[in-house]
Amino acid sequence: MALFGVILLGVALVPLGPVALLCGLAAGGALAGVALSTYGSARIRVVAGSLVAGQARIPVTALGEARALDADEARAWRTHRADARAHMLLRAYIPTAVRVEVTDPGDPTPYLYLSTRRPDRLTAALAAARPDVA
Repeated sequence: MALFGVILLGVALVPLGPVALLCGLAAGGALAGVALSTYGSARIRVVAGSLVAGQARIPVTALGEARALDADEARAWRTHRADARAHMLLRAYIPTAVRVEVTDPGDPTPYLYLSTRRPDRLTAALAAARPDVA
């Protein structure tokens, strides 16, 4: 898709001459690279008693059970089983995910759906960070 956009930019700049075409392709290619890098840059980590998922930061004490989802379960939870109130960090190119219950009574979010390539590592990190699990 990004390559298609760069090609369209090049075609639009053809009437302006070869210098404008090359400058436009270079600028368009750089912009497409930055856009693609930003698109896939969401990080999920467990740091200092909190789960950080993209822009969200949730204390581990406000979370319940974390469950690793295989590709079929993940597809179900992001489509027909999804709750509109859930916080979802979706990345369509990652087939697996983790579903984490939110136990904070003041938070209307029922669960977090986090696309991750390593769901077992994330569930283990969350279990290790819980203060009641020793």
